[in-house]
Amino acid sequence: MPETEHILVKQAAKGSEDAVRQLYKMYDRYWFRICLRYGGSRFEADDIFQEGLLAVFKDVKQFNPEKGSFKGWSSKVFVNAALRYLKKNQWQQSFTDINLAQNYEELSEGILDQLSAKELTALIQQLPSGYRVVFNMYVLEGYKHKEIAEVLNINIGTSKSQLSKAKQILRNKIEQLFLNE
Repeated sequence: MPETEHILVKQAAKGSEDAVRQLYKMYDRYWFRICLRYGGSRFEADDIFQEGLLAVFKDVKQFNPEKGSFKGWSSKVFVNAALRYLKKNQWQQSFTDINLAQNYEELSEGILDQLSAKELTALIQQLPSGYRVVFNMYVLEGYKHKEIAEVLNINIGTSKSQLSKAKQILRNKIEQLFLNE
């Protein structure tokens, strides 16, 4: 962790509003992108962002630089805030235990390279919430299906099928996007 960031985190843990403000300025865009990926709309992302901010700065004393970076730790805090928000708002009803989808092709890297992060985030936001959560956790956050199943209290097969369906929906949306150009 850069020395300046390390000092700011220590000061924020001691209650320095200036340090909190500086950390906020360093990471607000990064954190909000996480919220956009999990929220189904900008309104939900704003709510998740507020909950995440409160959690990060309430728990900043628990951050241990020996276990990883502040950015990585705060990402997990925001993901957990997103999951709490979605759980509170009945998102778990969107998980359906369906048979594992059959060997869908992976999204073409060439097409993905042509999409901006903003366009991809907008497409992810259009996914049904169960698909969106699993997709984000697996593809973007690096969780394994076993971990996702434990965190979300679903079967591993459900996690795999939700991911597969999410990829299929995204593939179709991306294909339509490029066919309409």
